[in-house]
Amino acid sequence: MAPSTPVRSAWRALTGLLAITAVLFGVNALGVHVFQQSSWTPELALDLQGGTQIILEAQTADGAAPSAEQMQQAVTIIRQRVDATGVGEADITTEGGRNIVVQIPGEADPETRERIEATAQLQLRSVLYAGAPATTFVGEDGAETPYPSPDPALPATPTAEPTNGSDLAWITPALQAQFLAYDCANPANDPADAPADQPLITCDAGQTIKYILGPVELDGTSIDDATNGVDPQNGRWVVNLDFNDEGTEVFGKISQRLFGATPPLDQFAFVLDGSVLSAPQMNGVILDGNPSISGSFTQESSKTLADQLKYGALPLSFAVVSSDTISATLGSQQLQIGLIAGLIGLALVAIYSLVVYRALGSVIIASLAVMGVLTYIALCILAWRMGFRLSLAGVAGLIVTIGFTADSFIVYFERIRDELRDGKSITSAVEDGWSRAKRTIYISKSINILAAVVLYILADATVKGFAFTLGLTTVIDIVIFILFTHPVMQLLARTRFFGSGHPLSGMDPKSLGAVYRGRAQFRAPLVAERGRAARSRGEAQRRQTIAERKQAELSGSKGRSGDTLTAVKEDDD
Repeated sequence: MAPSTPVRSAWRALTGLLAITAVLFGVNALGVHVFQQSSWTPELALDLQGGTQIILEAQTADGAAPSAEQMQQAVTIIRQRVDATGVGEADITTEGGRNIVVQIPGEADPETRERIEATAQLQLRSVLYAGAPATTFVGEDGAETPYPSPDPALPATPTAEPTNGSDLAWITPALQAQFLAYDCANPANDPADAPADQPLITCDAGQTIKYILGPVELDGTSIDDATNGVDPQNGRWVVNLDFNDEGTEVFGKISQRLFGATPPLDQFAFVLDGSVLSAPQMNGVILDGNPSISGSFTQESSKTLADQLKYGALPLSFAVVSSDTISATLGSQQLQIGLIAGLIGLALVAIYSLVVYRALGSVIIASLAVMGVLTYIALCILAWRMGFRLSLAGVAGLIVTIGFTADSFIVYFERIRDELRDGKSITSAVEDGWSRAKRTIYISKSINILAAVVLYILADATVKGFAFTLGLTTVIDIVIFILFTHPVMQLLARTRFFGSGHPLSGMDPKSLGAVYRGRAQFRAPLVAERGRAARSRGEAQRRQTIAERKQAELSGSKGRSGDTLTAVKEDDD
């Protein structure tokens, strides 16, 4: 196999870049035309396109104002709920000590609204009874008759003290009458504020089953994590739970009590906002705190349940005050200003490149164009797959990257020019210049990426867009340098225009002050240097390193000593 030449390496790199670009466009095309979830334009954040605003008001049992710590914890959990839906650049803040304002870019879908508005505490209760949600019965005449309202005179206190959450002594005549008359579809029946130490009558989210549940035995704070996954034994989607130490101990005792009990006493209900999310049967004694919920789940439904269990433990209950569509806080005018600023930055970089590097500046312009294409399609894909939305801070990150990218070009081209001043050929200067420049470029880019990661982790949500676009474009910048800029330079160095060092190419050795053929091997000095030649020689001398100056002086001293000895020998002859 023949060794790889710079030309072959250059063409392979460019082919690889073309393949990457084609794959990115193909992926986004699948999202647009097949999955119909992507777009050919990046999604804009709340500050640029407006969105949905939901105001939640905190409710406490005694009507007192919630503490700042409770409100902040609620904000954190609601933010996790929103992030779990894939919505990016959401703005969640407190207002007035009791309200939480949730602002989401674009129009919120019903699922996202449900996750945000389901703000009551997550509760875990034993199932005492489960049946159809009927509120009527068939009378002797064959007609359906509604169950009567519970008689206030019916006993509401258990005749015997219940011993645990599954004790049927909780079901009193009054509770049974309430169960029969309970209408799941009646908005007046709101079980969200039911006492934690009393039984609860409620229904599942689909209003297909009506339950009598025992008192709360665990709450959402006992759940450390909840994830969805596939059961390797049967290939079905399940929800995996991870209880904390206290929850593990309590749930272990509950599992010992429920396992083997007569249905529905073997069921344990997860209740959110007064509605039963799931009421699985206990199929074994679970003492390790890692149960799993199985059933007729799909990937989407299992993830939804996992997110509800994981992010359902709010320290407060909330009521929805309003849910409105809001206009952009900055709007299209600010977006236009940001784009104009970016175009001005690009124009200045292009002018600087053409003035300083002449035709070589076209490589900078072409590299920035390719980088712009890859960044654009990457933002489209990220909006589809990650819910990323471009905010004004993100636009600022894109603009700043133009300057960072220009710095890298300057480092690379100046290294090439240094090699030309050393008397090397243009092809050798490109290769050696890249070897010397890439280490500096890699170190510089790694620092940029590190800064972006730290900023993304530690900064406020309004600044995360800047950090994300900064890190993204820095990675793309490195790819462009490896797969486009250097390969193009390898090919241009072998063209007649650039390879011959045309004065307009930006790589003319004479205009760069290349006054020596090799390291410390100077050409014969001219009697008088004027104008441009003198300036070139002066520039070369200024750019010499200390080692090169000493080597030049040493070579000059040796030359003069040899001449003197030769003259003495001639005199002796």
